[in-house]
Amino acid sequence: VQLQASGGGLVQPGGSLRLTCSASGLPSSSYGMGWFRQAPGKEREFVAAMRKGTSSTYYSNSVKGRFTISRDNANNRGYLQMNSLRPEDTAVYYCVADGQIILSDLGRVNAWEYWGQGTLVTVSS
Repeated sequence: VQLQASGGGLVQPGGSLRLTCSASGLPSSSYGMGWFRQAPGKEREFVAAMRKGTSSTYYSNSVKGRFTISRDNANNRGYLQMNSLRPEDTAVYYCVADGQIILSDLGRVNAWEYWGQGTLVTVSS
């Protein structure tokens, strides 16, 4: 299984970006997917996730109401739409996938089996 994250870049505060996670080697409908991020000097943290077989979405409190996670099973892709970006959103963003992830483990770094390489998002004026 390979995950490829893309769409990062430099954006001004208040701006928007959409990250894309392209997956190969595993049917999209058979796994949960999500996003984590890691800011310089900080630990990796949960951002958003969707479990397989459901349209329910989950977000960290810091991004709730500003970010939206979605997926396109037909094309094996996941997305993270990020609006109203803030300087504190600056980080490397990683897409993740797992075939067995359960609700209580969504926020745990070690619970996700597959990780993409990360894409850098910089929010600065």
